[in-house]
Amino acid sequence: MLLPQLDDGITLLDVEGGRGVPILQSLVLDHLLLHDGPAFWVDANGHATTTTLAQIAPSQRLLNRIHVARGFTVYQHYGAICDLPTVVNKAIQSSTADSGAAGRRAPSRDEGTSPHTPALIVAPAVDAQYRVDDTLGETHAKTLQARTLARLATYAEGYDIPVLVTRNERNEFTESIATVADHHLECEQTRMGPRVVGEDFETLVYPVDDGAYYQTTFAYWRQLLAARATQVGVEPTTPSTPTPEGVGTGVTADDETVATTADPLLDAWTATGTGGR
Repeated sequence: MLLPQLDDGITLLDVEGGRGVPILQSLVLDHLLLHDGPAFWVDANGHATTTTLAQIAPSQRLLNRIHVARGFTVYQHYGAICDLPTVVNKAIQSSTADSGAAGRRAPSRDEGTSPHTPALIVAPAVDAQYRVDDTLGETHAKTLQARTLARLATYAEGYDIPVLVTRNERNEFTESIATVADHHLECEQTRMGPRVVGEDFETLVYPVDDGAYYQTTFAYWRQLLAARATQVGVEPTTPSTPTPEGVGTGVTADDETVATTADPLLDAWTATGTGGR
């Protein structure tokens, strides 16, 4: 195993020397390759970028299982966390109602998971909005962040799934995140690439076909996830022809620049009375 397994409960990923977006996204995609069900991602500071996800995802269909909400303010972020059960219930209803899709679905890769219920919750930079909002005093910011962490812990226990979080900084304000976490992964940047260490996991080598070490760029994560996809019987695919509703550009595995759309991610759930997301 070159990527750690995400166990039930809250897992805190600390990345030294940067935000570690490819590492975070690779952990999410690897978990979805091994488990059925969708992932629900409450984003902050642009971690759920479609361009980088499309670059390293071994199959574009895999991205359809990631539901994203973006919290641009502290109240939007907290509102998205609070709305998660409603969004999950709607997703379950929609999934179970689609009998045709259920009939075409491949056999489950994990007998303990369902294609309808959540497989993972992701909340990167979970402290970001709470520390920068000028409308909150320090006490209120800590209280609101504590409520966010309490809800995430409740979801992890209620759905029996992993909740993957990161934090912007290690300081007194974010100590509560480390305290509530059930598991802790640390990623250190080395000259050979990122090295991940956890309770029962440690990255030791980065092998390629000729036995040499490999620098962990986007190409590495893409190859690693493609190998995982082959292992679990998911045929890797390349991006299809883009639709006119482009939202940017990306690079395929063949180094071809193509337009990207919002379609791979079911972006930004919206609920009445939460200010819009």
